[in-house]
Amino acid sequence: MADDGGALGSQLTIEDAAPQERRGPMRPEQLQSARKRLAGGSLVRLFQLGDVLGLSVASAVAGRLAGLAQPILIAAPILTLMFVLATGGYRMGTRDPTWRRLGRLSIAVLGAAAGTVVLSALLQVGDALSAGAAWTLTAGVTLAILHFTWAGILSRLRRRGLLTPNIIVVGATPAAERLINSALARRDINVLGIFDDRRDRVGPAICGVPVLGTTRDLLDHRVLPFVDRIVITVPDRARSRVAELIARLEPIPNPIVLLLDGDDPDIEARAVGRIADFGLTQIFGPTQRSNYQVVKRTIDVTISLAAAIALAPLFAMIAVVIRLDGPGPIFFRQSRYGYLNEEIRVWKFRSMRVEAEDPHTVRQVSARDDRVTRVGRFLRRTSLDELPQIFNVIRGEMSLVGPRPHAIGMLTGGEDASKLVCTYAHRHRIRPGLTGWAAVNGSRGPVDTPEAVRRRVALDLQYVEHQSIWLDLAIMLKTVPCLLGDSVAVR
Repeated sequence: MADDGGALGSQLTIEDAAPQERRGPMRPEQLQSARKRLAGGSLVRLFQLGDVLGLSVASAVAGRLAGLAQPILIAAPILTLMFVLATGGYRMGTRDPTWRRLGRLSIAVLGAAAGTVVLSALLQVGDALSAGAAWTLTAGVTLAILHFTWAGILSRLRRRGLLTPNIIVVGATPAAERLINSALARRDINVLGIFDDRRDRVGPAICGVPVLGTTRDLLDHRVLPFVDRIVITVPDRARSRVAELIARLEPIPNPIVLLLDGDDPDIEARAVGRIADFGLTQIFGPTQRSNYQVVKRTIDVTISLAAAIALAPLFAMIAVVIRLDGPGPIFFRQSRYGYLNEEIRVWKFRSMRVEAEDPHTVRQVSARDDRVTRVGRFLRRTSLDELPQIFNVIRGEMSLVGPRPHAIGMLTGGEDASKLVCTYAHRHRIRPGLTGWAAVNGSRGPVDTPEAVRRRVALDLQYVEHQSIWLDLAIMLKTVPCLLGDSVAVR
């Protein structure tokens, strides 16, 4: 990578530094995985709901002040919300000054007031000017109070690190140094570390942020589950290396963005702002997927809680049968890959003899496997052993629909299954699921050959690329018939 910037000269490694220097100035005391941090898009929708409620109250107050007719009382809040959306009133990024936000809200209120005047005149209901004045006063005060409240909430969440994106920088360039200095000044991004292929020339840190290794070290670094974005900073003269870097980092599931060194300062500042505010954008365009995530999570929690209650007698019955079948715990917990390669502990009903359990799946289950108990065979054949994973869904570690989670270090033909396909980890770009597109298309049970791994990954990536609520519902509806009609797959 680049050889510019103030980080060069020292030949010390970061391991030689003190513990705080190894952590860097922006790393939180306790790292939270990307899955656990709050989504800006969801917060914006909560703020919009608060605005709707507040404007409804404002409408009632304005009706008292000016005796507004019923059509105006209904139309005024709708007009105001439309104007707030149209003027970008929900762009609550860290780099928008307060006066600009207030300006947007003022335009929205005045536009809605003008619409109220015109509507009152057209419908000939009451004094049009009184209606506009009453609405300007009540809506303006209401929105100002609400949006100052929203800004305070966002500021508090950012300070606690619950809304602040964690990033990794690839490339020790001047652009990287400017990005880090900006993050230190604004505290709107946490830069956890830097990776550069010429680590021996870069030194232990840049502006206090530790250099953690080369791009090869990044591929399976333990910090990845906590990273929201990987930012590649590339100097002008090295743009030809972009494709090479992207190809090298292809196995990583985390999103990757480019910050080209040498761009116009204003363009670079806007790019840094987009990096800082990637999860807090207005309702249009790219945030459409955020709607899907909110609905998906709502469905996950609702169905899982209902299933946990409804299936409680079945859980108790299975627990008793497992205990009567032989000694050992009722449940089996195994470390598996979750969102962005996060390590999660997945729950199952125990189906193997205790002394034969294989927490790392060195040996995958085969037909007539002598490690499986009598009760375990029935549980596996009916997939009832997977039922406790609804608690993983409730905890947010899994979803009802998604790629099935594989055990960490699972071997296929004596090789690590995750190394057999370059894009294997891309299936971890979403939460793993109880069922999935692969499961209803015949790829179920163990993946004991490289071909089986490739087919599983291909089907999982098809789902990752085309996921939708309708597809999720279709998969859930197909799951039970597939389970009951599949007598071939080993489970």
